[in-house]
Amino acid sequence: MSAESEMFLIRVPASTANLGPGFDSIGLALGLYLEIHGSSSDHWEVVPLSEEMSVFPRDDNNYIVQIAKETAASYGKELSPCRLFVSSEIPLARGLGSSASAIVAGIELANIVGELHLSNEEKNRHASLFEGHPDNAGASVYGGLVVGLHTEERTDVVSFPIEGVKVIAVIPHFELLTEDSRNVLPNSLSYKDAISGSAAANVMIAGVLSKDWKLVGDMMQSDRFHQPYRAELVPHLALIEEVVHNEGGFGAALSGAGPTVLCLASPEKSEGLLTGLKDRFPEFHVRELEIDNDGSYTAILSEQEKKELKFLKS
Repeated sequence: MSAESEMFLIRVPASTANLGPGFDSIGLALGLYLEIHGSSSDHWEVVPLSEEMSVFPRDDNNYIVQIAKETAASYGKELSPCRLFVSSEIPLARGLGSSASAIVAGIELANIVGELHLSNEEKNRHASLFEGHPDNAGASVYGGLVVGLHTEERTDVVSFPIEGVKVIAVIPHFELLTEDSRNVLPNSLSYKDAISGSAAANVMIAGVLSKDWKLVGDMMQSDRFHQPYRAELVPHLALIEEVVHNEGGFGAALSGAGPTVLCLASPEKSEGLLTGLKDRFPEFHVRELEIDNDGSYTAILSEQEKKELKFLKS
């Protein structure tokens, strides 16, 4: 950034990953956001504007700043300090990509402050290396539905917008750490199960592309890679699937590592499904989420936009 007075905006969407059989390879961007308003400063300062962000360090030990520094360093640059106002609508450790959104935000921070001029492909590569898989990171960078393969050598992601289907998230109030959720997975699968699982993922993508959402829902529940093993950690999944079936929804699947469950329905059936899930799970947070087809966004704010930010006046 050239001007000392410039304030920038970074907005990164949440994401769901795995989507049934798409383990570590299929993700979808959702309309919950991590947002940063930042400007140059003489030292690093992170000011939390939401409860979700208040538990993290408020200096350059903050994870977002650490990611930004590492990204800039990989290009031989050192970032000048910033004051960052950070807020998030994304619940932590619920399977909605909170860590991936923080990683992408850090990369965007490095890009805008360090003037790196990164392409989406480069942002996604860095994010996938930090995250270890491309589905959450890719969705947060590109928006829409992403299908990806990540290795140490390269990251390949295809993205496309999604319309015509409604998403309802059932979000428990308890956390499920990815590490705990991964510990229940097997070290290997039989050849037969691997073929069945990959076939289900292939058919699910074909269903998305042909807008056959009933088929997509069926394939979401035909997973062989992770949901059968995580069922003991998320007993509410089977109960949610029952409500989705009774209310005419398309299907349900664990969101990421859980415990959130993502449900798909037609626009005509979504209201009934939303009501049915709220009635059945009054102790959980049930809400319809928009699909974000745009991905991460950055901008330099105008003087008028800066004046409209209430937290600058407090």
